[in-house]
Amino acid sequence: MSHPFHIVVCGSVAPDPLQTLEPVILPGGPGLKNEMLLPNVLDPWAAHALYEAANLAKSAPGSRVWLVSLGPKAKLQQVMMTIAQKVPFELVALDGPAGGFVDAHATAAVLADAINGIAGLDKTRLLVFGGWESATRCSGVTMQLVGERLGIFDQFQGVDRLTVEDDGSLRVLERIEGGRHQVSSVQGPPAVIGWATGHLAEPPNNPQVGMANMRGVMPALQKAKATPVAGGGLSFVRVEQPKQLRDTRIVKDVSPDEIAREIVAWVRGA
Repeated sequence: MSHPFHIVVCGSVAPDPLQTLEPVILPGGPGLKNEMLLPNVLDPWAAHALYEAANLAKSAPGSRVWLVSLGPKAKLQQVMMTIAQKVPFELVALDGPAGGFVDAHATAAVLADAINGIAGLDKTRLLVFGGWESATRCSGVTMQLVGERLGIFDQFQGVDRLTVEDDGSLRVLERIEGGRHQVSSVQGPPAVIGWATGHLAEPPNNPQVGMANMRGVMPALQKAKATPVAGGGLSFVRVEQPKQLRDTRIVKDVSPDEIAREIVAWVRGA
C-alpha cells in the first residue's frame, strides 16, 4: 500500500462506564454528581476510532495520526497516561468542558478550528475519525458537524470496517438495520468516518510506544489552551436517571412465535 494518510481522531474523556452516574443540577448547569472525582477513560467509541487509525497508519507508511481531545486538562492527563501506551499518536489538547451536557454544535466548532490549526496537515490526505456515538450522552451529531465545518461531505457513520483498495479508493462498511452492513466506495480522502466498534481488539500496553508518545503528550498538555465552549442557547429543564422497570414472569413450553406476539402486545400497550 502506498497511500499515506493524515488521520485526525476526535475523542475525549468519559466517566468510567463501571461507575454509577447520577445527573444533578449544578450552579453552572446540569452535570454529574461528584463528576471531578470519577475515574475517566477515553470515550470507548473514540478509542475504537483511535485503534483503527493507528492500524491503518501502520499499513500505510508515511501516515500520521493526531488525537484532538477537548476536556478538562487534569482529566486528559489522567487518561493519557494509559492511552499513550496503546498506539502511536500526536496529541492536540484543548482544556475545556467535556461531557453529556456540552452543546454539540459549539464542540464541533472548537474541534474543527483545532484541526484547521494543525501544522503540516495535508487536507487532500485527511481522514477524520471519531466515535459514531458517545458514552457520555450520545447526541450522535458531532462528527457530522465537524465534517461540515471542514467542508468534507463524504461522511460515513456506524462504520465497522474500512479497507483501502489498490487504487487508493476506500471501501466502507456501515451498519444498517437488521444486523446488516451497507457497502460504500469513495475515491479517497478527505472523508469523515464515524466508527462503531470496528473489528480490532484493544491493543496491549507497550512501554516503548508509551515512552515515545509521552515526549509529545506532556508538552501538548502543558500547552493546552483554555477553550471555553459556548452554550449556543442550549438549556436543560430537568435531568434524571431513566426509571428502571422489571416485571419478571417465569413460563415454560412457550413457542418463539407466541413469545414474540406477547412482547409486541406489551410494547403496543406500554
